[in-house]
Amino acid sequence: MRTGFLFVLIAAMFAAPVAAQDRMPPAPYAYRQLDDPALEAKAQALMETIRCLKCQSQSIADSDAQMAGDMRHEIRTRIAAGESPGHIRKWLIDRYGNYVSYKPEVNSVTWPLFVIPLVLLVVGLLLMRHRFRKSA
Repeated sequence: MRTGFLFVLIAAMFAAPVAAQDRMPPAPYAYRQLDDPALEAKAQALMETIRCLKCQSQSIADSDAQMAGDMRHEIRTRIAAGESPGHIRKWLIDRYGNYVSYKPEVNSVTWPLFVIPLVLLVVGLLLMRHRFRKSA
């Protein structure tokens, strides 16, 4: 009887935070567009280039995840406050890392991702050239 009670108590401890997250209301601008069409167009263009960290294969503009809704709200709020999309993108990358952007920047950490495919292509072409010359 005592182990059953202990098991229920432990299960309730782990279930409480999960249940609390589902009850949080969505952010106001998560599913509502800005009133100004020009500002909404800027926000939409930026949201299409930001990756949903939960879905990982969708932009936050396409995702229904709560985290994507929060990110949409944050972008729309900052655009409405007058921040530029470039500044917001930099803030998101600083906060979540380069992975959040569908348009990665070349920097000291990411340059191998851009250079290695080119090196492999050149090596492959040289090997093919050598192979064809040898057979001819």
